This record gives sequence, C-alpha cells and structure tokens, in this order.
Amino acid sequence: MALFVFNSASKMVSSPLVILRFILICVTLHCNNLAEAKMNPRPNIVLILTDDLDVSIGGMIPLVKTKKLIGDAGITFTNTFVASPLCCPSRASILTGKYPHNHHVVNNTLEGNCSSTAWQKTQEPETFPAFLQKHGTYQTFFAGKYLNEYGNKKAGGVEHVPPGWDHWFALERNSKYYNYTLSVNGRAQRHGQNYSEDYLTDVLANISIDFLENKSNRRPFFMMVSTPAPHSPWTAAPQYESSFPNVKAPRDPNFNIHGKDKHWLIRQAKTPMTNSSVEFLDNAYRKRWRTLLSVDDLVEKVVKKLEVRGELSNTYVIFTSDNGYHTGQFSLPMDKRQLYEFDIRVPLLVRGPNIKPNQTSPLLIANVDLGPTILDIAGYNVNETQMDGMSFLPIMTGKGNSSTWRSDVLVEYEGEGSNISDPACPLLGPGVTECFPDCVCEDSYNNTYACVRTVSQAANLQYCEFDDNEVFVEVYNLTADPFQLSNIAKSIDQEVLEKMNHRLMMLQSCSGQSCRTPGVYDSQFRFDPRLMFSSLVPHRNKRRQTLK
Repeated sequence: MALFVFNSASKMVSSPLVILRFILICVTLHCNNLAEAKMNPRPNIVLILTDDLDVSIGGMIPLVKTKKLIGDAGITFTNTFVASPLCCPSRASILTGKYPHNHHVVNNTLEGNCSSTAWQKTQEPETFPAFLQKHGTYQTFFAGKYLNEYGNKKAGGVEHVPPGWDHWFALERNSKYYNYTLSVNGRAQRHGQNYSEDYLTDVLANISIDFLENKSNRRPFFMMVSTPAPHSPWTAAPQYESSFPNVKAPRDPNFNIHGKDKHWLIRQAKTPMTNSSVEFLDNAYRKRWRTLLSVDDLVEKVVKKLEVRGELSNTYVIFTSDNGYHTGQFSLPMDKRQLYEFDIRVPLLVRGPNIKPNQTSPLLIANVDLGPTILDIAGYNVNETQMDGMSFLPIMTGKGNSSTWRSDVLVEYEGEGSNISDPACPLLGPGVTECFPDCVCEDSYNNTYACVRTVSQAANLQYCEFDDNEVFVEVYNLTADPFQLSNIAKSIDQEVLEKMNHRLMMLQSCSGQSCRTPGVYDSQFRFDPRLMFSSLVPHRNKRRQTLK
C-alpha cells in the first residue's frame, strides 16, 4: 500500500516516514482490538434469583422496573416450571441442572441432603459455577441465600465456600432481612437491625455494585444475586411499610374452595377458611409485595450500573424464582410444596446480546435448564456434563427451532415430616407438618409425588402420581381448566393415562441426555407398552439410598 503527501511544490511524492507512522498506527490499533477482544471474549451473565416469588397469583405486579428493564428489553417465558416446589431441592436443580432424583436433595433439611456433606462431596463440584471457574475464563460472584441449611456447623459452617465461587457472600441458613450472618469468603460477618447498614436486600444490592466497580475488566463475569424476598418473615424496608394498603390476595376461582377430588392433604383443609385465616393471608400477601419493592430497586441499580460501565449490551440478565407460592388456593392458607400451578410455575425474564426486545415465549422451560443455558452462553458444551436440562439460548436468540422444542418436564417432591402424629392435630394421623390453626396442614411425610407437566400445540396437561397408600392420581387439562378445579383422572382416555404413566416412569429414571428424549406430545415419541407396569403404579420415589 502506498501513501503519498504533497511537498511544498505541490508535487505528489512518497514519504517513507509517513508510511512508517501509518504502519505503527495500524499495528497499535490492531493490538488494541485484540487486547479488547481478549479482555472480554464472552458475554457477562447476571442471575437474579428471588425466593418464593409466584407468577400465577400476581407476584410480578409490584416489579414494575424489573419488567421494564429486563422483560420489555428482552424475552419473557410464560411457561417456566421448577423441578420441585421447595427452596432447597429447587435451588439444587438450578445449580446442578439436574432433577431431584439425580442431585438427591429432597427437602429443606440436612437429612434431606440440603447443603449436607454428601451434597458438598458429590454435587457441588458438578455445579455450573464450578464449570465456569474450572476453565478459568469467568470470574464468579455470589451474594444472598444459597441453600437453606448452608452454614450448619454439622456441614462445615460458614467457613465452607463451595467450589466455583471467587467472591462469596452467602447467607447463613434461611431467608432473613435483619439479624443474620453472612459468610464473606468463609468468614462470618454479623448484621443487626439498622436499616441503612443491615437490610439484606439492600446489602446484596450494594455488594453487587461494589463487585461491578472493582472486578477485573480482563475477564467476563458471572454474578448471582439471591434475594430473601418475598420469603417470610416479609419484612419491608421502612419506606415501603405502608405500600399497597388495600391489596388483598386474589379471589381466583380456586380461592377458598374445597379440593374435593384431590389427594388427602388437600381434602383435609377446612372450607370455608376462618375469617382470621383469610385476614392473615391477606396481610401476608401485602407484606410479600412490599418486600418486592426493594428487589425492584436492586434490579434497577444493577442494570443501571452495567449501563454506566458500558457493559449492559454484552451482559445477559436473567430474573427468576426458586418456586411459586399460594395464599388461600383450595383453602390452604399459605405455603408452597404442592403440585399446582401457583406453586410450580415461576417467572423467567431474560435480556442480553442478540435477544430482541418485547418478546414473549410460550415454550416449556424448566429450572434445570438454567445451568445448561448459562454454560452455553459461556461457550461450554453441555453434553460434556451430566446435566438433565437443555439450553434455551437458541430459543432466545432466534437460532433454535421452536417446533422441535420439548413438550414436557418433570416435577418431583418428597414430603417432609416423620411417621408420627402431631399432638396438636391427632385426628389427621401421622406425619403432618407445617400446620396452621384449625389443623390445616401444608405438608406431610407421604406428600410425595411426581408429575409430568406438558405444554405443546396439542396439549396443556398435567399428570401426577402420589407415592402413598392410595396411589392417588391427579390429571388436569389446563386449557379447559386453568385453575385446576377438576381432576379428570377418572374420565380421561385410558390410552392417554397409560402413555403419561409410561412417560413419568421414563423421566423419573432419566439422567442427562435421556431426560431430553421426546415426550408424549412430541412427534418423535414412540410408546412401547412392554415398558409399562401392569397397572397405574408409580415409579416409587423413596428416600435416596445414595446419601452417604
């Protein structure tokens, strides 16, 4: 390439000095571009996880800024389900990309493998943050609630920092807003009840902003922020304590009615509920919303900080919850743990590179898909892991074929409680727990079930089997009956029952790739009756023998 300049006599001449300068400039620019590409070769990822946030009974309504900054700027998935409607098993599924029968966390107790030494030994090294850190590319940050029994002295205390995390600010035990302890990279940091210094949602926001300010700019980052809200004890920030004064829990068609065709734990609920129970749940509903206003502030702070730093356009921001919630549905005052939409369906909003704004997708997503998706964003081959989920990154960026996406996911739950009677509620028999006044109990040791949740162009169906003495079956057509008022197990076509029973058995024994095989309503599904049990007997979901 020749470069020419004009001399004082206005004659065009070649200038070696100019050529040299031009070469130096080109080399410098090229090196700077290479350095910039090397500094940030992959997109950043932020995962914001709430606690007990429903989507079926209005949980997203207070989150105005979150919906604008993430949902409106990207994609909202309307059919997102959890692998288990309880904090610890669900969080374990998010971290491992596995169904509960594969990660073996069955409830919120240490005995149920929640943050136990067995979990630490067998599952924590296989979580997606461990993969991110193992390959040395991503810097990783965690702040908030991890697992319900994290910090238990019988399992290493707060000194234990799980593999995969460069920066660790984890809450000891379950959700709180004041008077808690954080593990700061393995050292206990105690907090009191001063709002400006200790309100946990705000503390998490401030820690996150500090990380964004001080992290290395030479490597992409993964940041997970896990808020206490809207979990009990529903303590709002002072400025929000009087918000929503007239709000009540929604009076949907399944509110305060008897679940006459449902399993025994639902049937035992007293209908109508007492006035005191209704007043209590309405008050709790308002308090839950109030705590979410601080979550909305956290989301705004994180997104705005990314924008100011010029990193937002290269960052995926994911917002979701560990499970749903209910307040009065089928006369159950409040909790989760049940198989119905209000407990298993959660919000999922994502914005990021190559995701067009204002999208809504009805495709079926499970929280076991979060880990595979994050690894896919980071450039890792999910097939080299043992994860049960699948990446929905191609769906978000328009590169996937929605017509071949899966049609079903598995939901599993193993009831808490022991096989003894509650002295306060002896007439209900053995094993009930989480009981309210009037002996309305939300769980029991044999509240153990597994479901196939199906969403396709041909069906919107839920099929569930209980591992109890009744071998109880519940089936719902969500197209005709979105509030799950009528259990159609006794009236649905027998062939459908047999196929769904077969599919449930397959999913409950699946692992990795076999969890992604075609479902009953996929065109590639092949029904082999030889694999059927002789009758509708569930694939038993007994307490795992692998917990050691």
